[in-house]
Amino acid sequence: MTDERPTGLKASKGIELLTLGTPNGVKASIILEELKEAYGKEYTWQSIDIMQNIQKEPWFTKLGPNGRIPVIVDHDQGGFAVQEGLAILTYLTRHYDPDHKFSFTDPLDISRAEQWMAWQHGGLGPMQGQANHFNRFAKERIPYGMQRYTGETERLVGILDSHLKTTDYLVGNKYSIADIASFGWVNTLRFAGVELDDFPNLKAWSERINARPAVQKGLAVPQKITFGNDTYLKRLEEDEEYAKKEKELREQIAAAKDQYGYKYASP
Repeated sequence: MTDERPTGLKASKGIELLTLGTPNGVKASIILEELKEAYGKEYTWQSIDIMQNIQKEPWFTKLGPNGRIPVIVDHDQGGFAVQEGLAILTYLTRHYDPDHKFSFTDPLDISRAEQWMAWQHGGLGPMQGQANHFNRFAKERIPYGMQRYTGETERLVGILDSHLKTTDYLVGNKYSIADIASFGWVNTLRFAGVELDDFPNLKAWSERINARPAVQKGLAVPQKITFGNDTYLKRLEEDEEYAKKEKELREQIAAAKDQYGYKYASP
């Protein structure tokens, strides 16, 4: 847990987390902070700067063959490594959540949680990631891609919003790894060009989760994310030039939707 560039594992016991403060990365840091608060389960972490391609280096891909963060290593299980956020959430609760504070015992609730986590893993994360790419990082603005992926992100969060009309949390009206899986993405929704205020049930759910101390700690590992919904709004208020550029981007997204006749619908 230093500013030095990681070149391998540092710990010899407990859980070691290799991560960055992204929507996927915070899945692991949040559940680890929850387990720490609930059971005193300590962990260590190293910051993996993906812009330096540390996650592509041989020592890392030996642990996480996909070359993506987050990865955990359980030194108490012979250095067993786990990649992919969904697998990390289920692994950690299976082994270190004996009272099922963040997981379930009923087989049907276990299935419900797995379904929502698979839904996020195959839908919300990839689609919102593509919205970020086409809206912000592509070398040229491609209207079809902008409206396609922003619209699909809206459709998916609309599903969450509808589900949350009658429950505070996704499964069993209980905060769990099913919620943690989607929270990191919803927490950066405005950055993706989707207005959280348009989905009031989802906004209330996000605020409930954000209010948890362990969640706030998890969001700060290895450093506080700079494009979360709250920090995004704050920057709009404080940085006139940034607000101007963001207004232009929103107008481009709206124009792309008009060009292709986009109409919101969910599911």
